[in-house]
Amino acid sequence: MSTNNLDQLYRSVIMDHYKKPRNKGSLEENSVTIDMNNPTCGDRIHLTLKINDGIVEDAKFDGEGCSISMSSASMMTEVIKGKKLEEALELADIFSKMMLGEEYTDKYDLGDVEALQGVSKFPARIKCATLAWKAMEKGVKNESN
Repeated sequence: MSTNNLDQLYRSVIMDHYKKPRNKGSLEENSVTIDMNNPTCGDRIHLTLKINDGIVEDAKFDGEGCSISMSSASMMTEVIKGKKLEEALELADIFSKMMLGEEYTDKYDLGDVEALQGVSKFPARIKCATLAWKAMEKGVKNESN
């Protein structure tokens, strides 16, 4: 597949998550709640996680922002569900490395998240893509302590 076709595929995956976000909403009972924003571009996220026995049982988000930030939140909630807290943090580290254009392990199936790897070419958009992941890291670390 040519680079141009791959870029187009990635763009369509990102727009699909933006137009039809997965796990949009909020969890109520016994959930970890994290609110974060990116003052540079105005993106904001409200993330709720249901954590039970060290496992992310459910994850939902709400917020507003660009297609990159909202798509990344949608993809992140899909990939962390059912993961142990340590695995969720490891996935956040892998995503961070991907955004910085660094080598990362292929230990996990990242699914649609891989469509965001092109964002690393646009430094101004990296904060958009990592907002939801930083919120998740904050919530998991607070829950772990």
